[in-house]
Amino acid sequence: MHEVEWNERFNIGVGIVDKAHQRLFSIVHRLMNFSEDEKRSQWACAEGIKYFKSYAVKHFAEEEEYMRSIDYNGYTMHKRLHDNMRYKVLPALEKDLEDSDYSEESIHHFLGICLGWLTGHILIEDRAITGRTVNKWKEEQTGTEVETLEKTISHVTNEVFKLESKIVSEHYAGEDFGDAIIYRITYRSGEKEQWQIFFVLEEKLVLATVGEMLGVKFQRVDKMVIDATKQISQQLLKCLGMYFKVTGQYKFEKDHLLTRDQLLQEFNSAYPYYSLLFDTGIGYFAFCAKKRIIR
Repeated sequence: MHEVEWNERFNIGVGIVDKAHQRLFSIVHRLMNFSEDEKRSQWACAEGIKYFKSYAVKHFAEEEEYMRSIDYNGYTMHKRLHDNMRYKVLPALEKDLEDSDYSEESIHHFLGICLGWLTGHILIEDRAITGRTVNKWKEEQTGTEVETLEKTISHVTNEVFKLESKIVSEHYAGEDFGDAIIYRITYRSGEKEQWQIFFVLEEKLVLATVGEMLGVKFQRVDKMVIDATKQISQQLLKCLGMYFKVTGQYKFEKDHLLTRDQLLQEFNSAYPYYSLLFDTGIGYFAFCAKKRIIR
């Protein structure tokens, strides 16, 4: 996990907001230090996480009040991002920590996702409040659409892998939740329209599910695991074809394995139309989809 120190580029120019952001960074870094000490990690992380959560919720309310005071036109989407963090991400991560008795993996999930969310949200969405950048999350999909897709993905993963997946975030932005296989599949319709589908699969989840399906106990990701992951991802996508029409007018064009830096570059160019993060109990995975009109 990359440490990110506070610096001036995170300032948006609003005193109460900038001070709160600095405080949130400080809490995350203290949690990182606590997690390195096994004797103190469980108690310290439990208390630190409660404090982070309460402080973050307080900060969101103050920031929302400021946005309303200046009639910020991106308020509705910005509040939706706060609500996603407030009501879905933090409770899901907190439950993961408690259920695993504050395991090393669950602490890594918490810190990686929170730190990644903070940096991305501040540098893009928060700086957009004062016109220093342009917000990237757009209000296109409806809440009903996302909820139906969440349920469909959960149903498919249960049917195929017997895994009970639970939503962690409805606006996954490439946060680092551990070593992962990142697989992109591109479909095209004629000359004008394209879907890019991203599967971000935690390695321990892949090793367990592929091993179970093939009856082999894998210790590391090798070519056989990668090839199986590609096939499984394509089959899962066919089950979700009702959303992307990939079995009809859309034709497979190409596929690639990506590094995390390449994934972030993709997200920096434009955030996905759908971008969901799930916890299966044995590992995390993200499903993301970007639609492109080719001119």
